[in-house]
Amino acid sequence: MYAMKYMNKLKCVERNEVRNVFKELQIMQNLEHPFLVNFWYSFQDEEDMFMVVDLLLGGDLRYHLQQNVHFTESTVKHYVCEITLALHYLRNKRIIHRDIKPDNILLDEHAPELFQAFEGTHPGYSFAVDWWSLGITAYELLRGQRPYIMRTNTPANEILQTFHKVHPCYPVAWSTGIKSLLPKLLCVDAQKRISSLSELQDLEYLSDVNWDAVLSKQIPPGFLPNRRRLNCDPTFELEEMILESKPLHKKKKRLARKTRESGSDGSPQVASHCYYFRT
Repeated sequence: MYAMKYMNKLKCVERNEVRNVFKELQIMQNLEHPFLVNFWYSFQDEEDMFMVVDLLLGGDLRYHLQQNVHFTESTVKHYVCEITLALHYLRNKRIIHRDIKPDNILLDEHAPELFQAFEGTHPGYSFAVDWWSLGITAYELLRGQRPYIMRTNTPANEILQTFHKVHPCYPVAWSTGIKSLLPKLLCVDAQKRISSLSELQDLEYLSDVNWDAVLSKQIPPGFLPNRRRLNCDPTFELEEMILESKPLHKKKKRLARKTRESGSDGSPQVASHCYYFRT
């Protein structure tokens, strides 16, 4: 089984996102790594473009945080190592992810996590931005909240001031090792921040890590999603059915009606043919 992402072609044109969609396709078709969601192929019909990717049934880390799952330090340490290997791979491909967060870290049924949403390179950003996000994510997984409290509408200048003035609180119960790692990832000065696999491997806290075993998924995960549960919020599916103007589950009837009424689809074409990519 696979997962499928779909995008309405007309909306892509209206929002001027066609170029971004094809860029995402171009990037994903050239990626293959144990800790990345692997892209298999894409296709289109009269209304939508579809991307077929790995199906991960363990849910994302945001969902498990919302279910009050307590991630142990050893589990978080393992996740940090896995994401580090993925970031090293992306860096060699000259790709900055730019959106690492619990929402984009997905678990399979056996729990080695993979993550999605590749952004490519961006002017004004360096690879260090992903390592900052890794630090934020690791902190949130351990404590259940982010190290900085702010709103989504907080102005950028206030956010930067917060980063410089507010120092994250590290609970006494945390080990000295994790309390030495996180400040190096959450260093405001990008030039001084740990931002490479080699730098991370040099830390004493990670000196006991068998990186080859991590890469080959030979280390048992500290957290296993419940295989008897859905591991996602079903209300999202209900919202899609209720709010989406052209829901996918009604496509067959909708296209049949359109064909009867017009004799042709009449919808704009983003591409002239189907794309089939396989890793």
